[in-house]
Amino acid sequence: MRKIILDSDPGGDDIFALLWIQSLLHQGLAELVAVTAAEGNVTASRTFASASQVLGLGNLSYIPVGRGIEVTTHKTADASHIHGADGMGNLSHTLAPPIHNYDEAPFSDDLIIEQLQAHPDEITLIAIGPLTNLAAAETKTPGILKLAKEIVVMGGAMHCRGNVTSHAEFNIWFNPTAAAKVFGSRDDIVVIPMDVTTRLVFTPDMAKLATRSAPDSSMAIFLQKLCEFMVGTALGYRETDGARGFLVHDAATLAYLFYPETLLLRRSHLQIETQGTLTRGQTLIDRRHRATTASNAWVAMQVDAQGLFTSFIEDINTLVHHLSTL
Repeated sequence: MRKIILDSDPGGDDIFALLWIQSLLHQGLAELVAVTAAEGNVTASRTFASASQVLGLGNLSYIPVGRGIEVTTHKTADASHIHGADGMGNLSHTLAPPIHNYDEAPFSDDLIIEQLQAHPDEITLIAIGPLTNLAAAETKTPGILKLAKEIVVMGGAMHCRGNVTSHAEFNIWFNPTAAAKVFGSRDDIVVIPMDVTTRLVFTPDMAKLATRSAPDSSMAIFLQKLCEFMVGTALGYRETDGARGFLVHDAATLAYLFYPETLLLRRSHLQIETQGTLTRGQTLIDRRHRATTASNAWVAMQVDAQGLFTSFIEDINTLVHHLSTL
């Protein structure tokens, strides 16, 4: 089984990605080594609580959760206006309290270092939030990220509009210095940018299909309500070109790992703009016809959205059915 650390800042789409991993785990296809919460969509303490509550939904209290490293310089706004004050559509009160203790939890960078040193070349790091924790681990223990089997990042907007500025995607924009640090750590990082994730519009009808095995279960009700909340903000901020749905950006990282036929990637030299006032967090790849000797990433450029959703919906439904029988 593929060992995974999920670095996340829950976040509506983060939550769907975390539930997809849980389904793969219950199917015996993945091992979730840890969840390292990150500051981003909401505060570090709130993303920690959300990650813990979602693990609780899946009866996975044994999986450790790290507390996120806070950004102390160039503090920026979060995305609570998109995801709700609690990061989960203001639905946290409908779930059981967090099962992990924030004050006693290890910091996310320490947890990443510990696990990569214990399992060199075995762990896939999936980063679906700002890259603060990964950069902190690399700063504290230089070369540590090279011990990961693979690093998969949801972030960037190469040839499409950004979602926080005209040029920048939120995860990279939130801490571009951290992103630059991570992309300088190795030459094979897999990037799932908005160029493909903006084609992944998840609708309420899809949510009904994904929960059809137990539509009245607590998991199903939570997912349907979260979907409705996210649809509301997606329409309000014009993220889906008028389609009644929301973008499950982060889920595409799981598609790359477990359903790779749904994505087409290209080898690229990816750079992060860290200084620009108007272009902070912009991600750039050089498309000129010239020899490229400094490639550092594989960047997704095409996606089979129908194929991805076929597997996503069925795996979520499998999880809903599994939990309803416990």
